Amino acid sequence: MKKMNIYLETTVFNRYFEPERDSYSETRLLFEEIAAGKYEAYTSVYVIEELSNTADALKRNDMLELISRYNIGILDKSAQAMALADQYARLGIISEAHTLDRLHVACASANGLDAIISFNFSHINRLKTKIMIPYANKIYGYEPVSICVPLEVIGNDE
Repeated sequence: MKKMNIYLETTVFNRYFEPERDSYSETRLLFEEIAAGKYEAYTSVYVIEELSNTADALKRNDMLELISRYNIGILDKSAQAMALADQYARLGIISEAHTLDRLHVACASANGLDAIISFNFSHINRLKTKIMIPYANKIYGYEPVSICVPLEVIGNDE
């Protein structure tokens, strides 16, 4: 079975350090499965930008350290992702005001990843986005990308 290529959006790094929140244990298990080599995990310079703006310096450093600890690849900015993010706004999928959210989805799509793992239920992991992103990606020549939470990914080999 081919390894799933997954994109870890900013909220996943936050959830790793929030034991009081729903899906904390599933998030930790996802990182364990990444360490075990079950997935090719990626994040992006956009996530690093958001994590770097975390006010709590200790949490900021801990979240950023997860990237190296779990050998998570970092996707760079690209003209393709920027153009695709602009199309998402033009199509009304994710508004102009939420540029980084559009860029997360576009970056994963432009790099041909299988799934985006996100707890951002306001702009990314919501029904409208899940329905419209595959449609938009097809129009602009990209494969569909699934948007999900860790529970939908962990244990996928069973």
